[in-house]
Amino acid sequence: MSKTANGPTLAGKATGLAAEVRRQKALLKTGALQNAILNSANFSSIATDEKGVIQIFNVGAERMLGYAAADVLNKITPADISDPQEVVARAKALSIELGTPITPGFEALVFKASRGIEDIYELTYIRKDGSRFPAVVSVTALRDAHNAIIGYLLIGTDNTARKQAEAALLKAGALQSAIFNSANFSSIATDAKGVIQIFNVGAERMLGYTAADVMNKITPADISDPQEVVARAEALSVELGTPITPGFEALVFKASRGIEDIYELTYVRKDGSRVPAVVSVTALRDAQNAIIGYLLIGTDNTARKQVEAERAQLYKALQDKNAELESAKAVAEKANLAKSNFLSSMSHELRTPLNAILGFAQLLETGAPAPTATQIIRLHQIIKAGWYLLDLINEILDLAVIESGKLSLSLEPLSLSDVLLECEAMIGPQAQQRGINISFDQVDPTWFAHADHTRVKQALINLLSNAIKYNRDHGMVAVTCTALSPERVRIRIRDSGAGLPPEKLTQLFQPFNRLGQETGVEEGTGIGLVVTKQLVELMGGTIGVESTVGVGSEFWIELVRDVMPQLAAEHAMAAELAPLAQGNAALRTLLYVEDNPANLMLVEQIIEGHPQVRMLSARDATLGIALARAHQPEVILMDINLPGLSGIQALKILREDPATAHIPVLAISANAMPRDIQKGLEAGFFRYLTKPIKVSEFMNALDGALERADTEADDAIIPEPL
Repeated sequence: MSKTANGPTLAGKATGLAAEVRRQKALLKTGALQNAILNSANFSSIATDEKGVIQIFNVGAERMLGYAAADVLNKITPADISDPQEVVARAKALSIELGTPITPGFEALVFKASRGIEDIYELTYIRKDGSRFPAVVSVTALRDAHNAIIGYLLIGTDNTARKQAEAALLKAGALQSAIFNSANFSSIATDAKGVIQIFNVGAERMLGYTAADVMNKITPADISDPQEVVARAEALSVELGTPITPGFEALVFKASRGIEDIYELTYVRKDGSRVPAVVSVTALRDAQNAIIGYLLIGTDNTARKQVEAERAQLYKALQDKNAELESAKAVAEKANLAKSNFLSSMSHELRTPLNAILGFAQLLETGAPAPTATQIIRLHQIIKAGWYLLDLINEILDLAVIESGKLSLSLEPLSLSDVLLECEAMIGPQAQQRGINISFDQVDPTWFAHADHTRVKQALINLLSNAIKYNRDHGMVAVTCTALSPERVRIRIRDSGAGLPPEKLTQLFQPFNRLGQETGVEEGTGIGLVVTKQLVELMGGTIGVESTVGVGSEFWIELVRDVMPQLAAEHAMAAELAPLAQGNAALRTLLYVEDNPANLMLVEQIIEGHPQVRMLSARDATLGIALARAHQPEVILMDINLPGLSGIQALKILREDPATAHIPVLAISANAMPRDIQKGLEAGFFRYLTKPIKVSEFMNALDGALERADTEADDAIIPEPL
């Protein structure tokens, strides 16, 4: 190679220039890499001075830790945002490992790096919001040209996913261990050809084989019912449209095609006994998705099969019984119908001649010529016996009607004070004849029952008649009424008769049982109490008795209370005591269109607390419209389900009439579904209130409507011209 006398050759210069270019490129690459590291959002880069005070805090650190760079630069060390217990533990571990005391704090985080030892470790960072996350931290000492440490670089990556994966693997490992070691179900794993490779303790217990008996020797098909295996192969061949060989292939064919497969199978134990099982089959695959075996997990199905068999037997027995029952029921119903028809027919046949007997006896008693004294006594006995016979016939007819299911009840609000007054008037003469002192307590006039007036009176008269009939001479009967709860009321009838022993009480409400056998009084059919009990129960009530021999008996009936009429009655009483505000020009009118009297009375009671409002009412929409036009009320309350015109139709008419279009109309309805409320508001109701009425909600709505009415009235005032 040639060279000049003054310096290197041209080739030498070229070589030096190329080296310089490579060095510059390397620097550029290094600088780019450093920028990428410091600006990356995927991991934290924290650079400190030699004392550990943070000098660089990249965007990845900001994202990962929640601090802004300004929060930490020149203020804290990385140890201040690390788990303090972990920092202390690391200092102790390093002190032992390196044989030198290390102070807990920043020194523990960088000690190895400061000694030139590569250091990567796990650490828990604490975010600005106090939350924690695991990180993997790599620490490098930063040195100057003289190899002196001028700081440290801690690069951290979020380790949360890895920790979660480790926990999942631990859990999966524990689960797998639990599966293969469980004695509650069998786990049989095979190779790709079906030869058993794993036979867990559950399989040993269930099937009686040891693992050594079967592993690397047989397939699960060899310990399965052969007929079921053949049947399964045939069924799958039809289902999947491909021929399947009876044997192990039939047990795993679906799983080999990636189809979930759970089926019932009978295993044959080592001792030849059989055990029904439910088997779940999964194909085991390698990393390339190739099948390397199968896992068959089986649970003993014996208990379920026994239950199914017992259920089938029970079902058959029930079917048979419903058939030793439908037949008997038909016979009983036929007999009961025949009895009811007979009783009804006999009652009718007896009434006809009895009508003539009583009618002519009464004519003879009051006719001319007047009967003699002896004839009057005899006629009186005939008439008395005739009425008594009629009572018996009525009892028989009532029983026939009740048992036939044809009794019609009219359940309505029943004033208890009224019905007891009627009973007192009816039963008084009978008590006087026997010298019985009968007393009725005064009943609160606001108490109502929900019952049939006629049937309640019939039941009470029956009990009162028995209390008199089976009483001692000059005895007493006391009638009281008490409210047991807001829903129930009890009427008690207590007498001073001979009383009944406990064994007789159980027979009282049985047909044709006659109370008077103990006292020598044997009048009656023995069905009065039966009829009374059935009537009370048909009205939703109950009947009972308590008795003491030598003291007397107490019969009682409980009835369902009716609260709405009670509220109305309380309001009526209050209205009688309260002075009526008349002639007050400030009164404003409320029109309530409602066909239910109880609801009308309830609203009357509610607005009683609104002294400036008076109420008009209408039972249907047509009358309501007429009253609205005539009286111009400030507010209208409107039921929706009215007879004839509905509330919505009435609202349309009111809105189309200039005379009533301005009046706010509030809906009050039991139609409480959201679509009903929406429909009402869209129709133009000022408010839509639902039943049962909430008093506070009602009063707020009423006040709002009255304010609206006042506003529209003010707007309607037109100033007179000057």
